[in-house]
Amino acid sequence: MTSAFTARPVEAGTCTLGEGPVWDGERRRLLWVDIDAGVVHQGAVDGAEIVPAGVWRFGAEVGAVAVAAGGDLLVAEREVLTRVGVDGTRAELARVLAPGSTSRLNDGAVDPAGRFLVGSLDPAERSGTEVLVRFEDGGLTTIDDDLTLSNGLAWSPAGDRFYSIDSVPGVVRVRDYDAVTGATGERREAFRIGDGLPDGMCADANGNLWIAIWGGGRVECRTPEGVVLATVTVGAPHVSSVAFAGPDLDLLVITTARTEHDPGSGRLFTARVGVPGLPTAYWDPAR
Repeated sequence: MTSAFTARPVEAGTCTLGEGPVWDGERRRLLWVDIDAGVVHQGAVDGAEIVPAGVWRFGAEVGAVAVAAGGDLLVAEREVLTRVGVDGTRAELARVLAPGSTSRLNDGAVDPAGRFLVGSLDPAERSGTEVLVRFEDGGLTTIDDDLTLSNGLAWSPAGDRFYSIDSVPGVVRVRDYDAVTGATGERREAFRIGDGLPDGMCADANGNLWIAIWGGGRVECRTPEGVVLATVTVGAPHVSSVAFAGPDLDLLVITTARTEHDPGSGRLFTARVGVPGLPTAYWDPAR
C-alpha cells in the first residue's frame, strides 16, 4: 500500500527557482540555492520550520552548493566551480563549461568519498549533448556527455550504486560505483516517470529514492526498481528537489519554483515521512 503525506510550507521566504537543499550536520544548517537569482541561502532547522540565517550572492545563476567538513562551500556557478571560504574569500577551482556557453551548470552532489559531481542543461535546447562531470584532483572527469537535462544524483547506503536523472526523457539511471577509486560500471535504466519530470533526488536510510516531480506538485518515494512506496503532496506545481535535514535526518525538505499564478510556489516545504535519510557526504577539497 502506498503511503500518502502532505508537505507544509515554511516561512523562509520564496525563491524564483529554489533547488539543491543540503544538510550540513556539523554546523546544523540547511543550504539551498535560488538558481535564477544567483543566491546560496542558509537556514537553521527549528522543528519543521527553516529559519533564514544568511545568503551568499553571485553574479549569475547558481546551480548547486556543497559543503566541506571545515565549512567551506563549493558552488557550481553558471560555468565554473568556486570555493567560498569560511572567511568569505572566493577562488575559481575549475571551468566546466566554455565561456559564453548557452548551457549552465545544474544539480550537483558529493559522492561517498568526497568528490563533487555536477551536470549541465541548456534552457533553450534539448540536443542530448549535456554533461555530467566529476571534480577530482583539481580536474574534471566526464561521466556522461549525452544528456538532455542532467538532474538529481544519489547513492545507495553502501555507496556501491549511483543513481542519476535525465529529466526530459523522464529516466532514472543506475550504475555500479566504486567510491574508493571513482570507477563507474555500465549505465543502465532503472525506471521511468511519465507523469511530470523527475528533478532532484535523494536516498533514505533504507536505500529508497525520494524524487521531486517537476510539473507534478509532488515528491515520490520509489524503490531502486521503481515501485512507488509513498507520495508527498506539495502545494506548488514545480517541485524541484529534496533532502533529509535536521539532527536526526528525519525532516524532508522540499524546494519549489515560483509560478505566476500560484502564490504558494517558490517556497520551501517540509514533511515528516517516517524514515530518516542518509547523512550528506562532505566535499573533500583534497580529492
